[in-house]
Amino acid sequence: MNLPLKNPVLAEIRQQFQLERQAGRARHREIAEKLNISEGELIAAHVGAPADGLMRVTCLRPDWHALLGACASLGQIMALTRNAACVHEKDGVYSAVTEQSKVIYVRGEQIDLQCRFAHWQHGFAVEESGEKGVQRSLQFYDAAGIAVHKLFLRPQSDVTAYLALGEAFSDTNQLPGITVQFSAATAAIQDFASFLLAWEMVNDARDLYVLLAQCQGGCLSYLQQLAPEAALQVPVNMARVVLEKAAAEAFSLLILTGNAGVTQAHSGPIDKVVVMGPWLNVLDPGFNLHLREDHIASAWMVIQSGMHGLFSSLALLNQDGVLITLFASAIVPGKPEARAWADLIERLPKV
Repeated sequence: MNLPLKNPVLAEIRQQFQLERQAGRARHREIAEKLNISEGELIAAHVGAPADGLMRVTCLRPDWHALLGACASLGQIMALTRNAACVHEKDGVYSAVTEQSKVIYVRGEQIDLQCRFAHWQHGFAVEESGEKGVQRSLQFYDAAGIAVHKLFLRPQSDVTAYLALGEAFSDTNQLPGITVQFSAATAAIQDFASFLLAWEMVNDARDLYVLLAQCQGGCLSYLQQLAPEAALQVPVNMARVVLEKAAAEAFSLLILTGNAGVTQAHSGPIDKVVVMGPWLNVLDPGFNLHLREDHIASAWMVIQSGMHGLFSSLALLNQDGVLITLFASAIVPGKPEARAWADLIERLPKV
C-alpha cells in the first residue's frame, strides 16, 4: 500500500529523493538539506513505501534499551555517530547494554557508546536499493529530525536477524511522516562556578568529554577562565598535527565525538590520515573519522588530574563554542597515560 500517494507533500519528498539519487547524490543529509527538511523527515516519508520502491522504511517502537540489546544478534555492523562537524564510524559487535545514572552504555570489544535516550525520539529500520544491492540500517533521530545514531549492516552481518529485529520492534503506527519540534539546546552547566564543581569530579578523558559537551556554548568561556596550567589555546590546525603524529608514532588514541543523544568512542591506534578538501580523515579498517577542519574555531590543550595522575586532551570547539570532538590517550586500566602522548600535547604551540 503506497500511503504517501494520498499525501502530496510526502509524495513530493519521495519523488524528489528519487531524482536526487538519479543525479548521483548519495547522502541523505545533503538531500534533506536541499529539500529544506530534516533528515528524519526524509526517512519517515518512506514509511509504507511499496516493496519495489527505492527506499522502504519501518517505524520502530521507542523501546530503545531492549532494541540496542537485541542488536547483538546482527553480528558485525558499522556504528555511526556524528555532529555537524565530525562523523565517527566504527565496525564491531553490539554487546553488553548496561544503565547507570540514566545513561545507557554499550561496551563491546570495538563498539563503545554512551546513549542518552531523552534525546531519542524516532527510530526506523531502513532498506535502500542501490547499484551494490540493498543497504540495511537502523536509524535514530531526535525531536528535530536530526540523526543521533545509525547502525549499518556489513556483508557479514546477519540479515535474517535484522529482519526479525525489525518485525519484533515494529511500531503499531506505520503511517508515513513525522512532525518535527525544534528547541534551543539547554546547557546542563549554567555558570563557571558549576563548571568548577564538575571539573573537580572529572576522573578521565571520558568524564572530561561529558563535562565539556554539557556546557554547550559556554564551553569556550569556561576553558578561557581556567588557569593556564589546566587549559591553553593552541592553533586550530593542531588536530591534523596530532592525528598525523599519532599515526606516525603508533600512539593508541581515545577519540570521542557525538551529539546530545550519543557519544561514540574509538580506542586504539590509527594509521591512515588523509586530507580531502575541508575534511580531515582517518581511513582505517574498522574505523573512519571525518572531521571538518574549517568548522574548528578553537582548539584547546586541557590537562586535568585523574584517577591515575595527570591526563592530557585536545578539545576542538566550533564557532559557537560547542565541543566537536576530543582526542586523548587510550588508557590501560590502572596505568597512567602514555608519556609520549603527554609530551606531544605539551609541545604543541600556544596561541
